[in-house]
Amino acid sequence: MSETTSQSSARAKGGLAAYAVVTAAYWAFMLTDGALRMLVLLHFHVLGFGPIQLAYLFLLYEFMGMVTNLSAGWLAARFGLTATLYAGLALQIGALLALTQLDETWTLALSVVFVMLVQGVAGVAKDLTKMSSKSAVKLLLPENAHSQLFRWVALLTGSKNAVKGLGFLVGAGLLALIGFQNALFAMAAALGVILIGVAIAMPPGLPKGKAKVPFRDVFSQSANVNWLSAARVFLFGARDVWFVVGIPIYFYQVLSDGTEAGMRQAFFLIGAFMALWIIGYGFVQATAPRLLKQREADLTKVVPLAQHWALGLSTIPLALAGLAAMASGPSDWLTTTLVVGLLIFGAVFAINSAIHSFLILAFSHGSRVTLDVGFYYMSNATGRLLGTLFSGLSYQYLGLAGCLATAGVFAFLSFLFARKLKAQESVSSASETAA
Repeated sequence: MSETTSQSSARAKGGLAAYAVVTAAYWAFMLTDGALRMLVLLHFHVLGFGPIQLAYLFLLYEFMGMVTNLSAGWLAARFGLTATLYAGLALQIGALLALTQLDETWTLALSVVFVMLVQGVAGVAKDLTKMSSKSAVKLLLPENAHSQLFRWVALLTGSKNAVKGLGFLVGAGLLALIGFQNALFAMAAALGVILIGVAIAMPPGLPKGKAKVPFRDVFSQSANVNWLSAARVFLFGARDVWFVVGIPIYFYQVLSDGTEAGMRQAFFLIGAFMALWIIGYGFVQATAPRLLKQREADLTKVVPLAQHWALGLSTIPLALAGLAAMASGPSDWLTTTLVVGLLIFGAVFAINSAIHSFLILAFSHGSRVTLDVGFYYMSNATGRLLGTLFSGLSYQYLGLAGCLATAGVFAFLSFLFARKLKAQESVSSASETAA
């Protein structure tokens, strides 16, 4: 008995050590991911790219994230989570180095195509890394430990978003201080050191791959997973509709006077706001279980919360859209209202996201966790793809008010899909799996 207990304790310690290393790698990756987004957005806006062209730069990033998530769960099940984690970090380093080869003498069309392709590689990298980290949470915890699962996944996701928010500020700061190309070299070097360190420090604890895993298994057979994935599409679409192009470009128009000093100031202020938004979002997400007082993470209570908070989220961008429509143009009061309103949106969005992140792991069965998580985050990437596309289109043709109104419609669609979730079905499935 004591020998068995000792072995269990050793496995638990190995699992915790593996989770810690995976989390550290995920943090390092997301710092560069946030920095790269701000570098690309601000650098190419200054070069004269319009809203739709800027959206194009991120479309393949999101599309490849969608494709990657569909197959990432299968890849992890086939080759193991450690392999997909290393692949994600290595691809990000390659993407950063490739962007340093961009030549400003190229035509606009060639520049757009090149950056889209490199961003596509970065999209693959991000979602391989994300799927590996999120799946590790479920696999390194005891079965049916819902209370601990809610806390762990909220902490991982919240801390990741706080780090990504810091990346927005780092990216804007590097662009202002050392320029586009030098910033890319610096980030690639830092991530290379992290990859080497992770490869050296990674302890046992993550599952290895299996010889045969049918690719058809990537598609979920669970109604709850499918409805939750549909809700996730429009939840993240609601954020990215204003986040990717609309609001940053509006703030740049308000804050920059066209001089070099004015542009640098605008870079820092926009980067600071985006960083504050993501960090605040991450903080709320990490503390969501405590804020919601869901100590036991009872699915019959959490599922209704997913529905109520989605409905509440939709009212915020719609209200901001109404105020923007009433304004005659950019103004101090509108800008201040947008900052406050979008920070509130971030807090409510974070709670929605934390609930979703818990539910996907609670709905997933142990044997399918990497597959279900990969399918779910494919939907997440689909939402970002739609949000990115509509961010450029809505801001170009409908202005700020139309951009925000589109976000409100997306959030309401997320609520409609969340209404389809069944707490009782998930409890029954969990019982059958345990039996």
